[in-house]
Amino acid sequence: MKVSAGFTDEDQCYLRLAGRVLADQTKQIVEHWRSEIIAGIPNLARHSHAPDGSPIPEYLANSNLRFQQWILDTCLRTYDQDWINYQQEIALRHTAAKKNKVDGVRSTPYVPLRDVMTFVAVMNMTMKEYLAAKGHPVEVVDKMHEA
Repeated sequence: MKVSAGFTDEDQCYLRLAGRVLADQTKQIVEHWRSEIIAGIPNLARHSHAPDGSPIPEYLANSNLRFQQWILDTCLRTYDQDWINYQQEIALRHTAAKKNKVDGVRSTPYVPLRDVMTFVAVMNMTMKEYLAAKGHPVEVVDKMHEA
């Protein structure tokens, strides 16, 4: 996967730095994603609501914590078999096989891959301001962002 993505050892170093930079900002980042992006895109927002469109506060709270951890894991975890297994688990939690089961809620039965893929691109676009928050030079921020 690293080779296919063009992910180098240098990228790994900058991604680790990004994890340290973002560690105390994960709650703020996820709140930004939820309130300023997901909330305004109905086909994304519906995946964390009940079928009738009503909010599910406990699901959102739990999901937000998982999003925060995902940011840290993306940057800081070792890409070993345990990491691969966990990525598979996260993927399954977006499918009919496991969506809603961890939290015992009723929401959309799955998240279409198109929603995941497009949201990842949007999330990535929002990260630069958070990566720049600690005063690193622009070149370093760009490398963290690229990683």
